[in-house]
Amino acid sequence: MEVIKFGGSSLVDASAMTQVADVLEARKEVPKFVVLSAMGGATDALLRAGRSARDGDPAWHTLVSDLRSRHLEAASSLLDGDEAQNVAQEVEDGLAYVRSICEGLQLLHEFSDHTKDALVSMGERLSVPLMHAMLSQRGFKVGRLSALDVVVTDSQYGAAVVDRARTAENLRQAMADLGPCDVVVMEGFVGRDDQGEVTTLGRGGSDLTASLVASILGASHMEKSTDVPGMLTADPRVVPTAKIIDSMSYEEAMELCHFGAKVIYPPTLIPLREAGIPLVIRSTFNTESPGTTISSQPDPGSGVRGVSSIDGMALVTLVGGGMVGIPGYSRRMFMALSMRQVNVVLITQGSSEHSITVAVQESEVDNALEALNDEFESDIKVGKVEPFRVERGLSILALVGDAMHHHTGLSGRAFDALGKNGINIYAIAQGSTERNISIVLQKKDVAKALRALHSTLFERDTRRIHLFCAGVGNVGGTLLSQIAAARQELFDTRGLDIRVVGLANSRRFLLQEEGVALADWKATLEREGAPGTLGDFVARMKDMNLENAVFVDNTASAQVASVYEEVLSASIGVVASNKIAAADTQSRYDTLKGLARAKSTQYRFETNVGAGLPVIDTIEHLVQSGDRIHRIDAVLSGTLNFLFSTFGPECGFVDAVQGAMDAGYTEPDPRIDLSGVDVQRKILILAREAGYTMEMSDVDNPGFLPPALMEGSVQGFLEGLPTAEEGMQARLAEAAAKGLQLRYVATFERNAQGQPTAQVGLQALPPEHPFCQLQGSDNVVMLKTDRYADRPLIVQGAGAGADVTAMGVFADIMRFAATR
Repeated sequence: MEVIKFGGSSLVDASAMTQVADVLEARKEVPKFVVLSAMGGATDALLRAGRSARDGDPAWHTLVSDLRSRHLEAASSLLDGDEAQNVAQEVEDGLAYVRSICEGLQLLHEFSDHTKDALVSMGERLSVPLMHAMLSQRGFKVGRLSALDVVVTDSQYGAAVVDRARTAENLRQAMADLGPCDVVVMEGFVGRDDQGEVTTLGRGGSDLTASLVASILGASHMEKSTDVPGMLTADPRVVPTAKIIDSMSYEEAMELCHFGAKVIYPPTLIPLREAGIPLVIRSTFNTESPGTTISSQPDPGSGVRGVSSIDGMALVTLVGGGMVGIPGYSRRMFMALSMRQVNVVLITQGSSEHSITVAVQESEVDNALEALNDEFESDIKVGKVEPFRVERGLSILALVGDAMHHHTGLSGRAFDALGKNGINIYAIAQGSTERNISIVLQKKDVAKALRALHSTLFERDTRRIHLFCAGVGNVGGTLLSQIAAARQELFDTRGLDIRVVGLANSRRFLLQEEGVALADWKATLEREGAPGTLGDFVARMKDMNLENAVFVDNTASAQVASVYEEVLSASIGVVASNKIAAADTQSRYDTLKGLARAKSTQYRFETNVGAGLPVIDTIEHLVQSGDRIHRIDAVLSGTLNFLFSTFGPECGFVDAVQGAMDAGYTEPDPRIDLSGVDVQRKILILAREAGYTMEMSDVDNPGFLPPALMEGSVQGFLEGLPTAEEGMQARLAEAAAKGLQLRYVATFERNAQGQPTAQVGLQALPPEHPFCQLQGSDNVVMLKTDRYADRPLIVQGAGAGADVTAMGVFADIMRFAATR
């Protein structure tokens, strides 16, 4: 025999009930014992009716009337002739009983647990006649039992305890009286005490009824047929990628259920475990799914079986030097809590015996503190222990798996994932069985923690990266196009799921947790984006609290660069083509680097120098491997290299500047490039990355245009630029007379005293010099180091343009992803 329990979601209306009958008909070859819950929502409606009646609110009439309509409509849809009339009459009789209870409540203005049981039991009791009649009409040989005649309980109304021996005796006799049947139906959740009063079994009562029936009858297995496909590795509302757990042990299931998994309640599993009967959980509406099998011999698994969480927790900590080596403090603490009926969910104590921490429900904290302060009042007064510390607003997250003790490194991977996402751990507990690792953290971090842990433990081939992009102009827009083109291939070949979840320009921003559709991002930003400031965007980004988050700055804005500290402090990585922050004071540079390390995230700015060229990455690897950089010679401005490669006898200086602007090599204000300040910042950044301490003022920049020309508006500069033509032609002619060419060069070196020095400016170089071989917007960096003393290491390539800069930003995002 098989025992199947159908929950309220499987009985919500005539259509759902028909599916239940279809399931039973498809598996007719084995006799079934079916335990039924109330029609979906019926128990809730009965409780609300009772409360309304107690409070004198006539709304209870409507609630009862709605229940009547739902049950009669189901009967009318499912049944014909006498069967329909008989069931309709039973529904009317049952609801007449409900009305009589409500009328009594209206008079007495009290709603005791005793009365509550009598009222809510009618939900289950009305499901049975409907299912019995429908199956009979479909040709099943159906037996019907009443749980009131079978299940014997004590008188703890609302949470009655079943007398298993007498219930077993009653059930065996009732089954013998029925004789062979295709299906036997009985309601769950309810029973009767020795006084003949109706009782209910409390939370998960119908599951427990089915479990007891299965254990008593020696069923081949019990099945819970519900609206979910089985037990999942995590809550799918929080972790959309949660997977069905094929098999697990009774103990694993009880641990997961205790820590928030609501599919089944732990007491249900006890009779099944004792009898060695497997429990199968599967969807009523997807009969093809095998669901989850819970048994004594599941598949070994790969370590963690699932992750779950419970909210509304608080930590209470007893601290004091007077506890060390003195027995009895733990006993006193737990006795005090026990006397006040405060349930302790988690316990942790350091080996120093200096503190004991317990987790309790936040709703019980005040009661717990009162009990503990009474017990330890004298100890606190004489200073043996400190006043109790309380931390509220917490949750407990649990990693569960029987096989965890066979797999080394699981804890390390879990804590690494939490640390990289800036999740602070308040307490940790692990039993000697190593079946459960419990982690206490802030409630606001639970969703991010669950996603991070699930990705690490169950999706090792998949990493999800969440991007918040500020600046969607030339470089930013190109980056989005590159991500859109590469996204599917990255997922297929590397398991990398890159999601652009935030976009912001100077006027509005857009946030979509599932990811912005990049095929139409411009229109979506304009259509759905909200007007707001940069501060609004950053605040919302932090509130979303997504794992593996990166703030991508593709602006040249000092205002955007000013939020990096706030972003990094939230354990959100920063990838920037904006070089303002990295070229700010040495103190700020060090602060940003330190924050990234402290928050286990990254501050990356490869494109600050050389666009997409791996210049900073190369220097980083040299320094990390113990090499020492002594000199850097570089052409660091694609704009200026284009300009001085073009400027010559056939192209005047003004025309060369206009050509660079037309090609998109310059900033909107070309003076940013022509002033040399951009190159000044770049050589400063390289010197710092090489391990030297320098400020912007330490980099000499004499300039090559008249200072007066560099002031005023952009339009004024462009109108006045021809006045510089004569001077620039003279410099060109002077160099040409010596057989030299003009190039804008940046140099860094340690002087004779070992002090770092740097300068940027125009230099006249021989045509065979490597810098004179550059074409267009190329950049080149020559590094002289301990290991590259005679022949410098050279990095060369395109150093300007939206495509290569966006590619460099993309590469930094990939470097970030590689650390997750």
